[in-house]
Amino acid sequence: MSQKPKVAFICVHNSCRSQIAEAIGKYLASDVFESYSAGTQTVPQINQDAVRLMKQLYGIDMEQTQYSKLLTELPPIDIVVTMGCNVNCPYLPCKYRENWGLDDPSGKDEAEYRKTIAAIEQKMMALKEFVKENFEH
Repeated sequence: MSQKPKVAFICVHNSCRSQIAEAIGKYLASDVFESYSAGTQTVPQINQDAVRLMKQLYGIDMEQTQYSKLLTELPPIDIVVTMGCNVNCPYLPCKYRENWGLDDPSGKDEAEYRKTIAAIEQKMMALKEFVKENFEH
């Protein structure tokens, strides 16, 4: 049996969008791929609005299962998803790459966070189907 593909969700600080994507990936797609997140810089704490909303919406406590980490801490990755960094997105060798182009909700109201989380969930389901169709597992 071959291993599941490894997907890395990448943004600069690894504190909000990429953390949400890692959590939703683990929640909705762990049967198809392994989810990771990382950034080119780290922060001491995951975005607290994201943590609160992920608990409310999915019952996931990201602070128990995740932390801000650097690209160098990842295993070899098959698929890279950049969140939409608005700067030079970090490069990571992979077999497939896509950019989700999501605005960072940090510092905005709860409606923006909810919109971002819903967009990530929708994109995650599409990615799950893509991986099922295009990667052996």
